[in-house]
Amino acid sequence: MSWTRYLTGGGLACWLLIAGTAVGQVRVEVGREGDRAGHHHRRVSALMGATVTLQDNAAGGKVEDIVLNESGCVDYLVVANADRYVLVPWGAATVDFERRAITVDIPVAKFREVPTFTREKWPDVSDRTYIESVNRHYKIRPREERREERRERRDRP
Repeated sequence: MSWTRYLTGGGLACWLLIAGTAVGQVRVEVGREGDRAGHHHRRVSALMGATVTLQDNAAGGKVEDIVLNESGCVDYLVVANADRYVLVPWGAATVDFERRAITVDIPVAKFREVPTFTREKWPDVSDRTYIESVNRHYKIRPREERREERRERRDRP
């Protein structure tokens, strides 16, 4: 199974950050599928400064920061694009640790429409209207909606 599949699930990201806060540096041991003896170590700091690429190999910027929710799980990557910042939902990002690269499946024109902010004036990420606007651009549903949908599917006979 690829790293991107582990990471886009969000569970590993949450575990990474919780474990990292306990030891000061985030290190993860995850064996490859079918190979429990082989281990890889990944650090969240490897994401800092990573190149962000959009559809058609267009440059999106570089990862400047990471936004966590109250549970310590990754919600957003903060991408520096020129003198502005853009939030990229964690669920919209595909990570390639070997290349220190992140791919976001969004057209350049749509990426330019995502609300931006500056270093001096950050958005309120608890503002539901703002976050819904950001998520809409990436066609990402809020985590609570995805969780509810999974619960409904489990409850069906």
